[in-house]
Amino acid sequence: MARREPTTRVPPQARPPLENVMATITPTKAPRDASLATPGWVRWANDHRKWLLAAPAMIFVAALIVIPLVWTGYLSLTDTEGSVRADSEFVGIQNYLDVLSDFDRFWPAVGRTAAFTIVALLFEVVLGMAIALLLWRPFKGQKWVRVAILMPLVATPVAVGMMWRLIFDPNIGLANQALGWVGIAPQPWLSGQYTALPTTIFIDVWQWTPMVVLILLAGLTSLSDEPQEAARIDGASTWQRFRHVTLPLLMPTVIVAVLLRGIDALKTFDILYATKGRGGGSFHEVETLNVYAYGLSFDYNEYGVSSTVLILFFLIIIGSMWALTARRKEAKR
Repeated sequence: MARREPTTRVPPQARPPLENVMATITPTKAPRDASLATPGWVRWANDHRKWLLAAPAMIFVAALIVIPLVWTGYLSLTDTEGSVRADSEFVGIQNYLDVLSDFDRFWPAVGRTAAFTIVALLFEVVLGMAIALLLWRPFKGQKWVRVAILMPLVATPVAVGMMWRLIFDPNIGLANQALGWVGIAPQPWLSGQYTALPTTIFIDVWQWTPMVVLILLAGLTSLSDEPQEAARIDGASTWQRFRHVTLPLLMPTVIVAVLLRGIDALKTFDILYATKGRGGGSFHEVETLNVYAYGLSFDYNEYGVSSTVLILFFLIIIGSMWALTARRKEAKR
């Protein structure tokens, strides 16, 4: 019988020292935040980096606006004539009193400016809305129609003014020839004292209605179809859907179009000067505030008075912008 060898007992693993156990239980100290070591101005710059990056452009644009405005305001308080570098005296608000009491040139120019802006803007918004509604729904050849409508925007206002000046020429113009074909007597158009302003309004409407079409068409394409479908299911007619559904939803876009085009119409100069020349014609029939201020500056070199007219004109534009912006906020509510 074989002899059984004794088994060797393996000793248990030695228990680790108490210091090592406590070291694993005690949390290590968190490293110091690197941001605390960063200088304060660096942290401030990092928090305001979007404003710091835009600051150079904002300062440049502000300088382009503020410096000419301040200089014009200063000239409006002097009797500067002949040259802006010539010796002048400070006259205070005397220029403003003289201009505001000028019922021969200034106030008629204000009336023509208001009439030109309001009538042109009215026709452009109405025609722009009608054309935008026609282009809203897809149809065959829509792309070519849109290109044709935008063609007036391609030409510069001066070129447009010269083109229509030839068309409305009372002797060789195409407009009077077309009237003769249907038995209508020739019209003076731009040469008439009472027809020149309506003719220039027509030219402005012809060129800038496409801009209103673009703005309104963009607004129409962003509208949801659900309100239209709900109104159609309820039996609303086309006019009712436009009046009670489309127009209220589109009103903020209409206000934007009126704001942009209205300010631009107030500042119209190139078309008027290209069609009628200095002074807005022999009888100042199309002399707006822009044309009047230009004549004072470059025809008569009365820089103090012309600066006064420009400051007053600037205040009129600011007031118009404020009124239209307030109306837009009401439309959004």
